Amino acid sequence: MSAKGKRVAILVADLYQELEVWYPLLRFREDGAETVAVGAAAGATYLSKKGYPVVSDLGIADARAADFDAVVIPGGWAPDALRQDERMVNFVRDMDRLHKVVAAICHAGWLLCSADILRGRRVTCFRAIKDDVVHAGATYLDDEVVVDGNLITSRQPSDLPAFCCEIARALASPSAAHPAQAGRG
Repeated sequence: MSAKGKRVAILVADLYQELEVWYPLLRFREDGAETVAVGAAAGATYLSKKGYPVVSDLGIADARAADFDAVVIPGGWAPDALRQDERMVNFVRDMDRLHKVVAAICHAGWLLCSADILRGRRVTCFRAIKDDVVHAGATYLDDEVVVDGNLITSRQPSDLPAFCCEIARALASPSAAHPAQAGRG
């Protein structure tokens, strides 16, 4: 599946899970998408749980949901920092309101809880935060990937192939036309 012409935001903060940032970032870049690491500040370096660096391409202050086709929220401990930044919360909420792809893996469900977009939806996440997503109104499923409309969730790094396959499928769907092509830019 081609993601040519699509724009994918990947949210980054310190203590991210390495595979959950780099696997989708490189996978969708190979598929033809423009992948954009979005952090609190443009050009800042964020370190993974094991010290592996990623440099943000764009600061959240300059990120607009209308300019992206999808957002990928990686896990690790980064989502705890991301959810404390109201700009990140608003970006995810805006992506959902615009029916853009919102993809979250592992502990990223924390940010979905803070964005208040889980009520009445089916999701999965790392088992340690299952109670958090349930208390936010979601129905939890212990599956490698769960798709509920524009929301795509997975549990852990070993689920990345299925997770990225569903994101790619959503990006290839006619309803995922690039904002500029759809007249929403």
